[in-house]
Amino acid sequence: MKALLKLVAALGAIVIVGAAGFAGWRFVTSDGEVRAADVTPTPELVERGKYLTAAADCAACHTTPGGKPFAGGVAFKLPFGVLYSTNITPDKATGIGDWSDDDFVRALHKGVAKDGSNLYPAFPYTSYTGLTRDDAVAIKAYLFSLAAENAPAKENDLVFPFNQRWAMKVWNVAFLDQKRFRPDPELNEAENRGAYLATALGHCGECHTPRNAAFALSGKEFAGTEIRGWRAYNITPDKTVGIGDWSDEQIASYLATGHAEGRGAASGPMAEVIANSTKFLTKEDIAAMVAYLRKVEPRVSDDGVTVAKAPDSMLSSSAWAAAPSGAEGGLGARIFQGACASCHQWNGKGQQTPYAALAGTRAVNDPEGVNLVQVMLEGSDLRAVHQAAWMPKFGAAYTDAELAAVANYVIQHFGGKPGQVTPEKVAKRREAGG
Repeated sequence: MKALLKLVAALGAIVIVGAAGFAGWRFVTSDGEVRAADVTPTPELVERGKYLTAAADCAACHTTPGGKPFAGGVAFKLPFGVLYSTNITPDKATGIGDWSDDDFVRALHKGVAKDGSNLYPAFPYTSYTGLTRDDAVAIKAYLFSLAAENAPAKENDLVFPFNQRWAMKVWNVAFLDQKRFRPDPELNEAENRGAYLATALGHCGECHTPRNAAFALSGKEFAGTEIRGWRAYNITPDKTVGIGDWSDEQIASYLATGHAEGRGAASGPMAEVIANSTKFLTKEDIAAMVAYLRKVEPRVSDDGVTVAKAPDSMLSSSAWAAAPSGAEGGLGARIFQGACASCHQWNGKGQQTPYAALAGTRAVNDPEGVNLVQVMLEGSDLRAVHQAAWMPKFGAAYTDAELAAVANYVIQHFGGKPGQVTPEKVAKRREAGG
């Protein structure tokens, strides 16, 4: 009888333990991935997910200008074709409404969709793979709290062999470091928090790190590159070509407001990052990112953009008149006088808003005038941060030759170096943005 009672007790214990485990079942598959039951969203989880979604800058890639939030359709023009972002609202037919937590986590960690197809690394899963599962699930909880939008995916237009998704399996073996973020024992708590924000969540390297021939991130982390026709500048602590000479206050202000006194304002894709992401970060998280960026290895970039000492042509000018330089009768100077000086002023300080200041900006210190030309063609809009922080497009109002002339004048007058912008280069950038 005692033996029977012991057997019954043992079986009961097994049943209880098994039931407890099944209630929140979690196991490891053959590929080492943790599987778990979906987490029940709570208001606190959704609110946390909202913050993390902003920090991860999901809106910039999954929301078209004036379109429904997170409904996808944003075009990414790449050297090998055009990719379109997908709908990540909880619509079950065209979005991710039937995705489990595991499906969502797998997409972020491995770049694999629910149907098993491989995602392209334009979706930054190579950075998101560092996210904790808890953070990934919180992001999903927030996205699932939003309105479902029926928005079928646009068909990508990629040339062979880049249109072969199966090839991404090989690419992942070569370039995907499938590991969660690991704190660096050499960094303090704030610096490690900043590292997580800048590398895994904010994925700064996806824009600021050069890519190799296979479109994978190179080893020159944060050394700057060109993306979508804009320069994503060097953000390492190098004092010549990076942000080593920026103060902590300047970096923090740039991330929070898109403007740093004496350094200029964000435009292009970086303006989108400010408006959709970093302006929502807490002061503590911004300070953590600044602290981490101070610890990054200084690197020399290849773009040739150095901020020179303020030139005499600018310093000796007043707000309303340019100092004689011999260039005031040229085409570029005349266009600047008629279309630009009333906002930017001849001394580069800006009139209506500090966002219009040109003094000390990297855009006017770039001999190629990459971002300078882009902002003239496409304009700039940071009104989500400051109501006066915007510049209209001038592409339709001026010819390629006229824009090249004014760009070269601005580079000379405010940057103190000869500009190398040609009408042909302007035409090429105009066509690429069309």
